[in-house]
Amino acid sequence: SPVSPIHVYTQREVYGTVGSRVTLSCSFWSSEWISEDISITWHFQAEGSRDSISIFHYAKGQPYIDDVGTFKERMEWAGNPRRRDGSIVIHSLEPSDNGTFTCDVKNPP
Repeated sequence: SPVSPIHVYTQREVYGTVGSRVTLSCSFWSSEWISEDISITWHFQAEGSRDSISIFHYAKGQPYIDDVGTFKERMEWAGNPRRRDGSIVIHSLEPSDNGTFTCDVKNPP
């Protein structure tokens, strides 16, 4: 079956101060309709680390904050897939939050 791309847009850099909150924006566009089976996954790779961990997952219409790492008590779902938005908020920023965050969107047929 044919495959159609999903274009995912995020900010190149996001700045925050220790103790504050930051929104990590993730918008996406697809020429196909947004399926009920859409999934959105956020990964985090700490600065200086080679490993990436999953910190958030949205599937079957429900947000799931992964139960690992330091983000589990400080994360909030701010997205709305029907509006093509997969954004999250991280509260109470810590110095160890510095790193690379990646938003991955899948829209199965």
